[in-house]
Parts: sequence; C-alpha cells; structure tokens
Amino acid sequence: MGLPTVNTSRWNHLVEPGVSLWQQGIERDEVASRSLSACRVFAGDTLHVVAIEGGQLCDLLFLTPDGRRDPHGIKEIEGQSGAAVFDQGTGTQHYSAGALAWLRSFIKRRQFDPAGQAVLRLFETQPHPGARHSFSIAEDGHCLFAAPSPAMTVEGDHAPARLEVLIRRANPETSLLRKLPDPLADPLQDIHVPHSSAVSYEVKAGEFIQIIDVSGRQCSDFQALTLRGLDRGRALDIHHTTTRSLMGAAYPAPGLHSKFFNVDQEPMFEVIRDTVGRHDTFGLACFARFYEEMGYPGHINCTDNINARLAAYDVAPRAGWEAVNFFFNSRTEHDNALSFDEAWSRPGDYVLLRALTDCVCLSTSCPNDLDPANGWNPTDIHVRTYSGTELFSKSVAVRMTPEAKPDLTRQSPFHSRTSVLTGDYSDFGGVWLPASYRNHGTVGEYHACRERVVMMDLSSLRKFEVTGPDAENLMNLAVTRDVRRLSAGEVVYTAMCHDTGGMIDDGTLFRMGDDLFRWVCAEDYCGVRLRELAAKENFKAWVKPSAGQLANLAVQGPFSRRTLEKIIWTRDCETPLAELGCFRFSIARLHGFDGVPLVVSRTGYTGELGYEVFCHHADAPAVWDAIAEAGAEFGIAPFGTDALQMVRIEAGLVMGHHEFDDTIDPFEAGIGFTVPLKSKTDDFAGKPALQRRKEQGRFQLAGLELDGNEPAGHGDPLFLGRAQIGVVTSCTRSPVLKKTIALCRIEKDCAAAGSCVEIGKLDGHQKRLKARIVPVPFYDPGRTRVRS
Repeated sequence: MGLPTVNTSRWNHLVEPGVSLWQQGIERDEVASRSLSACRVFAGDTLHVVAIEGGQLCDLLFLTPDGRRDPHGIKEIEGQSGAAVFDQGTGTQHYSAGALAWLRSFIKRRQFDPAGQAVLRLFETQPHPGARHSFSIAEDGHCLFAAPSPAMTVEGDHAPARLEVLIRRANPETSLLRKLPDPLADPLQDIHVPHSSAVSYEVKAGEFIQIIDVSGRQCSDFQALTLRGLDRGRALDIHHTTTRSLMGAAYPAPGLHSKFFNVDQEPMFEVIRDTVGRHDTFGLACFARFYEEMGYPGHINCTDNINARLAAYDVAPRAGWEAVNFFFNSRTEHDNALSFDEAWSRPGDYVLLRALTDCVCLSTSCPNDLDPANGWNPTDIHVRTYSGTELFSKSVAVRMTPEAKPDLTRQSPFHSRTSVLTGDYSDFGGVWLPASYRNHGTVGEYHACRERVVMMDLSSLRKFEVTGPDAENLMNLAVTRDVRRLSAGEVVYTAMCHDTGGMIDDGTLFRMGDDLFRWVCAEDYCGVRLRELAAKENFKAWVKPSAGQLANLAVQGPFSRRTLEKIIWTRDCETPLAELGCFRFSIARLHGFDGVPLVVSRTGYTGELGYEVFCHHADAPAVWDAIAEAGAEFGIAPFGTDALQMVRIEAGLVMGHHEFDDTIDPFEAGIGFTVPLKSKTDDFAGKPALQRRKEQGRFQLAGLELDGNEPAGHGDPLFLGRAQIGVVTSCTRSPVLKKTIALCRIEKDCAAAGSCVEIGKLDGHQKRLKARIVPVPFYDPGRTRVRS
C-alpha cells in the first residue's frame, strides 16, 4: 500500500484525522533558538527546514556515517542558501550552555568536531515566517542543525524563534525500526525487545531504567521482583492495589506521587520521567485465556513470556501477571466500564524509572494484534539501564500538537532559591513551581499576602513577543480589547477567543513600543493562534515565544510598593515605581544605572496591591535575592500555588480549565468587561459569535457561600431541586471570611443573590451541600486594595 498524499506545505498538520505524520513516513523535529540538533538521514529521503516564527538563522551540515563532510550527500531543491562556517567559538553569545553541552556529547559520540567546517547558511535573506528550504538526500548520514542567536533582552530584542525540521522517509518502515533516540547517558545495559517477546534483566538500587517505544503505539508490560525477596523464597512484585492506595492516583507520575510499591508496602521504583502520560495499572498483562475467549487459542501472550523468563529464578508461573502496562491507553468510562484505544506514544517516547531496591525486571513487547492496543501492529521495545550516579531531572512531557517534539517539565530559573525552601513542587504549565513552603504553609502564605508582602515564582507563564509593522493589527484582531487605544508602557487584561466565541485564554498584553507587544498568558497554543491569524491576513508580523528567556516574579501585598521602592531604579523618561499606576509598566534596573535590566508592571492575580518583575533567566537568582532582602523588614514570605488558589478565588479571578475553556465565552466566564462590543468598532476573532452569545447566553459566573466546612470540587453540579442549573468551577476555604466559598457557572435565571441552591456530591442526588448565591468578588468587592 502506498503512502497517503501529503500536503507538504503544512506537514505539521494532520492530513487524515487519526493518522499522524510519522505513520505516513514523515518525521518532525524542532530546533529552538540558541540550540543545536541532529538527525539520521538515508539516501532517498527528502528534508525540509521551515522557519516557524521567522527571523532565525540556521546552519546545516551534512556528515557521512564516518564523520566526513560530503557536499554531494545533500542537494538543495527549494530555496537559496548561503555559505558559512560552523562557529562554536562565540560560545554563550550564540548558543545556550545546554546546547554547548549537547555539542560536546555529539562530538564524543560521533568522533567528529564540526568547528570550522563549511555549512549551508539558511534564512539569511528570508526572515519571514514560513520560509522554507528543501533538500534531497543522496547518501546515508547525519544532518547537524544549529540556530545561533544572541540572548534576548528584557525589552524583547533578539526574541527567540524556532525551526521546524520535516523528513519524508524514502523507506518509512525501515527508518522507524532503525530509529532509536540517543542514550540519556552511557548505558550500563542496552537491551532490545523484539515484538511479541519478553526480556529479563537485573538492576541495583539507584540505577535507572529507560523503557523506549521504538516505533510508537506499542504497549510494554513491566514487572519486577525484589532480589531480597527471592532469596527468602518470596515473590515480592509490584502490586497495583497497594500502589494506588498509597499514591492516591491511577498510576504514579513524576513528582511527589511517583512510586510503585509491593504488597509489603516497600517502594520498589520511582518514576523520574514520562514523555507519554497515559498508561495502565488496572488490567493484567495479556494472558492465554484472553485470546482463547476471542477465538484464538495458542496465541502468544505476555504472561507466558514473563513466566518463561522467571523460570530461571524458580518463580511459580501464573495464569495472569499483574504488570505496569506502559503506553497502554486505558480509561474508566462514566458507567465504570474499562475501555481502551490506540496508545498515545510516538516513536522514541519513553518512561524513565529509578530502582529503589535490587530487582530482577521483566519488560515485554505486547503481541496483541487483535485490537487497537498496539495500533493493530506489534512492534519493538528497547530498554536501557544507567548508573545510579547519573543525574536526570524529574519531568513529564507536553506536546502542543500530536506531532510536536515533547517538552519536558523544566525547572524555573528561580529553582536554586526555592529548592532550599521547599520540596513540595507541582507541574504548572510545564514548569515545576512550589505548591507551598516549609515553615510557612499554605495558610501562613495566604495571611502574608493579605497582611504583609509575598514573592511568587510565575515563570510558568507563557510570553510571546509580537513585532513588525502589522503587530498592532494582529493583536487587535486576536484579542477582544481595543489594542489601538493602548499607549506604550500600558498593560491591558483581555481575552483571546476562537471564532466560535469560546475562550482560548485570558492574559495581559504589554505595549512595549509602537510595533512591539508582549502577550503574557498560560496557553502555548496562543502562539500558534497568533501565527495562524498573521498568515491568514498576510500581516507582516513576527510572533516569537520568549518564556525560555524571561523569568518573572510576582511581588504582592500591602507592603509590595515599599519593598520594591528600595531596589527599583528607572530612567527619567520612565515612570518611577512609586508613581506607577494600575496596569502600567516601566523599563527599570535593579539598584541603579548598571544594575540588572528589568520590566516592572503594576499587575497581579491576588486582589492586593502588587507588581510583577520580569528579568532574563540568567539574572533570576540575583533578582530573587534582592527582593527577599528588601522585603525582610516587612516580613516578606515566599508564596506557593496552593495559596494563590485561595486568594484568586476570594478576589473572583478566573483561571483556565476552571472558570473557562474553549466552550465558554468571556461573558459566561465572568469577564464580559474584556469584550467592548460597542466601543471596539474593528473586527476581531470571534466577534460575530460573541455578539450572538451575549444575547443568547444562558450562564454567568456567580459566587457561592457553602453551609459548613465541607468543600465542593471542580465540576460538582449545582441543583435547584431535581434540576441541574450549573456547575462549581473553583472552591476554597477563606480564612479572612471564615467561610467556604466557591465560584460557579450558573443559569442566569437562577443567579439572583441570596438564592439557595444545592451542590451535588456522589451521584449528585444521594448527597447535597447547601449553599447560597453571593456577589463576586468575595474579598474587597470595591477592589480598593489593588488601587491603593
């Protein structure tokens, strides 16, 4: 069967629903600004390099397998490249420290140093988004990609951009089978697991195990027994009921709830990394009876394969082995049925575990070819083990699209400071942020915000630099507010909507200059949306993600101004911090003329007087230290995400995936004031739908005061008698109000203040919590504290 026809102008979009690019023999990668990457290519392949945001140079070097440069191994078929030499001598001027470490590893593995080699220089005369160079590959080899760029400034100069690498394989099946990601370090064991088989291997406490899905959509059962238990004649293996009971989760993931236990409640493994996030710990490894009852007696199965491998350890065979079924996509439906579908895993996806005791391990490549579990086509698994002396960050992975390169959870630029104060972190938008701090606690941090001053790491927020002569036109089209009314130095809170009127995100828009904007939000997809609108309207505007360069701290509370006044210096042409009005910002420096460059805005998410301080990643520790020292006399405290939830609910401030999603418009989310349908005469994305929805909308945001202290949960239904009239979106106990309060989305006809409603628990009817409708915000309804 031939491959489906592919529209190569947009290979990063799904061509056929449910059929991804890699299934069609197309592989995709991204090269970020100031980074380097490499890929294996084979004779007959076609290579495309695309400028996603534009304005990013690319140096391309082709190497033969033995490390020679062969200019005839790659031929340009579209675009016009220049000539240059690969230059790593500029060091951190053009590449990040991580990129240079990767290059040293590449040189060590390939025994080849690209420095000084002639390279193809791409995009030197093509700065526009979507520019493309295409090449045909004449012989097997490697392509090395470099994206040199100076570091970004806090004002937005040299904003980073990305390159997209697309490879159409001449022989997709062969290339996928031969494609393995580079090792994370020097492996102790490199074990291939052919499809429909199992392997056994031993690991010592502290060692790491990487289980890799080679071709994607392939399940791998994992089980292990402690060697200490086997020495005593006991088969102590991973026990899922014990694990779920101790972890309070369907399956462990990196973070606090990351361990697998045996029936003696002994921790056996810790999850360090997971690039998929969808596995199964409810079903058994496939077993003979499963296939027999489908009419396939004698079908090879994982349980028999595990039994065969454990025979050497005198472990009694079982009719069905409990196992961690990595990459198996199962879920529980509303009627409690357990269902499954094709795995989410892509080629090269993996799970990284750390052994907590000496074990014999079993890994399978599931042979099930009778349903979607393995995509109807069992393929191989690969296992690598690493020394316990290696250091690997704890990470999960997020993909913006199914084809995107997985982004691992990263540490904040302030991690060196927060990590000495807490070990309680949560994944907030792909960044580990403190949930609470030792010796403070959530309630203590809450009171510090309301009574004194706090500092909070907000580096998980996405930032996009929007530049170019059509930047104003683009932002005016993309968001609901009238951007043309903004002056340089002004910030506006606004919404970004789909054409349906449903919200993509809310955020703050900074006008950095006449043709320069900074969009600060929570959703990565905002960048995709902005680029799509720019392309559709043929705007001359560049949209570049800058969260990887800009860190930011929130400094909030009654003493936030007095804290920052001590350390913030501004030029005469900028507004001094003491005079900075609400939703205004200044370009500033730390301490004086030669200090760390900053952007300081009078914005916040707490309902208190507050500011946000933006700085370059490299300067983050110095900025943290300066603010902590300046606020010491006012009792400044660190502030975590748990306390943030309390104060933002009290202040009636909305959050994505709580008060809104892409089905909810700004009016239903309670931020209808961000949609000036009468005064904004220009068209903007979603305007016709929002005009209809404002007139026809059924729901609005309201507050609830609950009787008693039992909290409601996100998604709990609201009832008036037997009829459901709304849903709880957020809930907390308010220390200052001495009440349990909640935000809800409720039918307008039932939203009168003082009305009594009930919150459904369990099935919605067997248990009810009484509540009454109250105005929002709960705390400081006149918002006088923010304006103080």
